[in-house]
Amino acid sequence: MPEQPQRDHPRPHHRLTDVVPSVDAGRMAASLVPPRQFREARLENYRPDPDHASQAEAVEAVRAFAAGWGPRTGGLFKRGPKAPERPGLYLDGGFGVGKTHLLAALHHLAPGPKYFGTFIEYTSLVGALGYAEAVRLLGGATLIAIDEFELDDPGDTMLMSRLLGELVRGGTRIAATSNTPPNALGEGRFAAADFLREIQGLSDRFTTVRIGGLDYRRRDAAEAARSVPEEAVEALPDADGTTVDDFDALVQHLGTVHPARYVGLVDGARTVGLTGVRALAGQTDALRFVAFVDRLYDAQVRVVASGQPLDRVFGEDMLAGGYRKKYLRAISRLVAMTNAS
Repeated sequence: MPEQPQRDHPRPHHRLTDVVPSVDAGRMAASLVPPRQFREARLENYRPDPDHASQAEAVEAVRAFAAGWGPRTGGLFKRGPKAPERPGLYLDGGFGVGKTHLLAALHHLAPGPKYFGTFIEYTSLVGALGYAEAVRLLGGATLIAIDEFELDDPGDTMLMSRLLGELVRGGTRIAATSNTPPNALGEGRFAAADFLREIQGLSDRFTTVRIGGLDYRRRDAAEAARSVPEEAVEALPDADGTTVDDFDALVQHLGTVHPARYVGLVDGARTVGLTGVRALAGQTDALRFVAFVDRLYDAQVRVVASGQPLDRVFGEDMLAGGYRKKYLRAISRLVAMTNAS
């Protein structure tokens, strides 16, 4: 009998669950820069919505805050205009109104050393390195930029209060954004008020700028996360930068990796495929998934998923609870990533 030709079996896809990232302090510090989509963010290319004058006013507020930083001359800083009296700037507004763009533009204007990260990234950094090592790493920075300052965990908030107080005493200036959801914009601006109260000793050092507007991610995009048949996920090309994972297996794997190291988990990723998506059962898994979504969004990763649409993985009880703001932000980002071309 003639020998039957052997069939070429496709290699299995790369999987995130096979990645065990090891990220040291230097790598963590190096990752504290604006996300890829904001690397070129400048005040000049921010486009204020003409229907919301507060956006143009916010540009001027950021420019005024940066006025105290003069240009480099011979390796030294030439003293520029008088710095604002308050060393902190707080940009308060709903999702997608350009707060992160403005924060990244301010980061670009600041002389180094400087750091840019989300609230979760900074608290994870302290958790991974310890408080003293985090202070040593961040100490002496000209600017600490904190995107999406969160108030739903009193412990983390007070930790950041202590950390920022110590850094400000060393001459560091702070800029932060809030994560007030759109449906809370009329509720007394609670995020800014809570922030200023929780920061205690820093409260009188912050200038609060409120920014109105619509979520740009949803102005022209679909309102729901896109779900595809499982066959479409499995058909993704086996190529560098593309991974395919079972949703439950990925959620379980996230529990074995410190959130500060999620940046290493998605390093090099361009397309992430997920099969069998379903609602998350517990708050712990949901919060880890939020942190993971943030890293995917920062890296501008496209997500292709089957099963339940990813904007429905957070149950009604979660959306009605204390972590509502985090889940709404993640939903907005999941809608954008699953509808990316």
